[in-house]
Amino acid sequence: MPTDSVDRGDAAEAMGYPDRVGFKPTNPYLAVFRPFIPAGALLRELTPLPLIVGTLLGIIFGASSLYLVLKVGLTVSASIPVAVISITLFRLLSKVGLRDATILENNVVQTAGSAGESIAFGLGVTMPAIMILGFDLELTRVMLVAVLGGLLGILMMIPLRRALIVNQHGLLKYPEGTACAEVLKAGASRESLDAAHTDEASARVADEATTGGKIIFAGFGVGFLYYGLQRVFKLWNEEPTKEFGAPFERASVAIENNPALLGVGYIIGPRISSIMFAGGVLSYLVLIPMIHYFGAALAGPLAPETSKLIGAMSVGEIQQKYVLYIGAGAVAAGGIISLLRSLPIIWHGLKGGLADLRGSRDATSRDAPRTDRDLSMKFVIGGIIAIVITIMLFRALNMNLLGALLIVAFGFLFVTVSSRLTGEVGSSSNPISGMTVATLLLTCLAFLLLGWTTPPYFVTALSVGAIVCIASSNGGTTSQDLKTGFLVGATPKAQQIAILVGALASALLLGPMLLQLNQGSTVYMPVAGNADFRFAEGFRAPAAEFEQSGGGAKRERARFHGDEREYMVWHNTNAAQGPAGRYLVDEQGAPVYLVDPGINGVYKKTADGTSVDKFNAPKATLMSYIIKGILSRELPWGLVLLGVFIAVVLELSGVNSLAFAVGVYLPISASAPIFVGGAVRWLVDRYTRRKFAAREYTEEQLVAEGDKSSGVLMASGYIAGAALAGVLYAFLNVKEEIRTWLGGWEEWATENNPLFAGDYASLWAMIPFIVLAVVLYAVGREWLLAARRPPLDER
Repeated sequence: MPTDSVDRGDAAEAMGYPDRVGFKPTNPYLAVFRPFIPAGALLRELTPLPLIVGTLLGIIFGASSLYLVLKVGLTVSASIPVAVISITLFRLLSKVGLRDATILENNVVQTAGSAGESIAFGLGVTMPAIMILGFDLELTRVMLVAVLGGLLGILMMIPLRRALIVNQHGLLKYPEGTACAEVLKAGASRESLDAAHTDEASARVADEATTGGKIIFAGFGVGFLYYGLQRVFKLWNEEPTKEFGAPFERASVAIENNPALLGVGYIIGPRISSIMFAGGVLSYLVLIPMIHYFGAALAGPLAPETSKLIGAMSVGEIQQKYVLYIGAGAVAAGGIISLLRSLPIIWHGLKGGLADLRGSRDATSRDAPRTDRDLSMKFVIGGIIAIVITIMLFRALNMNLLGALLIVAFGFLFVTVSSRLTGEVGSSSNPISGMTVATLLLTCLAFLLLGWTTPPYFVTALSVGAIVCIASSNGGTTSQDLKTGFLVGATPKAQQIAILVGALASALLLGPMLLQLNQGSTVYMPVAGNADFRFAEGFRAPAAEFEQSGGGAKRERARFHGDEREYMVWHNTNAAQGPAGRYLVDEQGAPVYLVDPGINGVYKKTADGTSVDKFNAPKATLMSYIIKGILSRELPWGLVLLGVFIAVVLELSGVNSLAFAVGVYLPISASAPIFVGGAVRWLVDRYTRRKFAAREYTEEQLVAEGDKSSGVLMASGYIAGAALAGVLYAFLNVKEEIRTWLGGWEEWATENNPLFAGDYASLWAMIPFIVLAVVLYAVGREWLLAARRPPLDER
């Protein structure tokens, strides 16, 4: 916040109230506040090119966020990377004769570009649970949830703007929004600086963001090429693994060769990454070998497994059959504990938000200053009513009146809470998952009391939770964007239009991307001759359980080499008939293929041995277990309760149980690169502390320096580049001709590439990953591609 000393009359004029000399805000911070661009200044803002650029960047970062949330249940903020890319792109265009963007146009870019990340989080946290519950991931359903949730969150945030962003200025910090405003001011064009109040520091660091943009582009290129070449040409082992023998059988360690996960670890920092990795250590070096040790001598299968002996199970099978439920129980308990811990803050946020809303005046009048104009309340209320009607009309959501009312009630409640908490603790600490858990718990309990416990109501409950999750997530993102706009002097109405456009575009495209990521890694596993499938001899699936479409049984072609026939679709939810899952059955009802999904699927290789990239979607699993646990009570509660009390033990020990629980649930190969990224950040942070030791910075100032450092920009590039390569690979993998071509490269690498296959492949494959980590450390230390930023007290 600028701390220029100005009198109250100057503050009134700077904020857009020249007729109110003597205007005295009750908030002392407002008394001295002046936006970077005064309300009376007229600069280009909501113009076509910035809106298009922001929307496209939002789709790109939304795709990378969707990939990450499916992989490890985490996303990272897109606003600052998008702002830096925008400044760099328009600065480069200005050098070839085009017009540089104003600070307000760059703000429109970051506003439109930030919507994709929050929608991706909501989709990835909730919608894959549809498949775990035994239903298809239908395109119409996914797109409706994304569009309705995204727009609802923005519309519900608009009337809260004056209450939370303006009246609470200086009291609610909105750390990411404030940091993004600093980036925009640092990269302001000459036209913008001329329109702003005199600010020598801004002029001195005007080229800083351009250097930061080069770092992000470099990281993007490295991440994209590294992961893309690895996935396509199998240049090195994608998952170096070491499995131990006697006396420590079935213990193992592994690390995924993925720049995106390395970047995530760097950004979330050493503490959370270490706690996550500790959960993986418990799973793979304690629980799995312990289950094998005690179960290897059993003469029969141990529930919930019904056919295979523990002694014959691999590490992956023990993880899927037993540890997965323990991890899910820990995640559920961690989420609920996180919610309970947040209840006082949530209650405080709700009371404060509603009180501020009652005290705020309408800001839609044309007479209002430019910096205080919102979209009309008629538009907001009409939009919300239209969304509710749409929710009721579309059968894909299986929604009833109670469900629609719950969406409105929980939506407004948690958008208000999310927007206020984002201001207090930041987006990264905002318990969106906890709010979603609370929504699902309350919705399922209401359904249970009404006797609505049949499978179709599973979809209804999940649709309520998904729309509320996306709305609350997007509400928090919108509040950060509006805070950025408030600080730089943007027009709220222009920002609101920009984020509505960005959210709509991202929602329309992220739904198909989610389906494509799932389909690209789906495996059609033949049932005949496979020991994993033990159906009774002569078994035929009941015709009443076939999936219906167009008045008859739905038919689908198997994506299996040489098979052009169409089959009927059967969802088996009764383990007594055979392994649960989605099957393709022939005309007589005999199961021919198991359709193993790309998200939460079991088989990582096709029948011909080609590798596929599976997604674990840990938080979606949590959502499905809450619904199944309450409405159908079909869970192996013994294993789930073990996970619950692991979380309790951690909380009693003062450890963040949710981060640990996610590590227990995920493969250790996913948490290991995150841990390495956290370790690199720890080394860089030690350097940062030494660098600023003489300035006696507070902990918050040191964190601010680290969060805007070159290393964070490089890590953001790693994430965006590698995630986009993963998304493109999943799209390409759907075509049989391309899959065959990729399989040929895998065969060649298996026979000829010692970094991919062989006795020492896992060891050799660590070399490129270590190089990747060293480059990240060198950029963080400002040895490479340095964006040398003046310290905070010199800006």
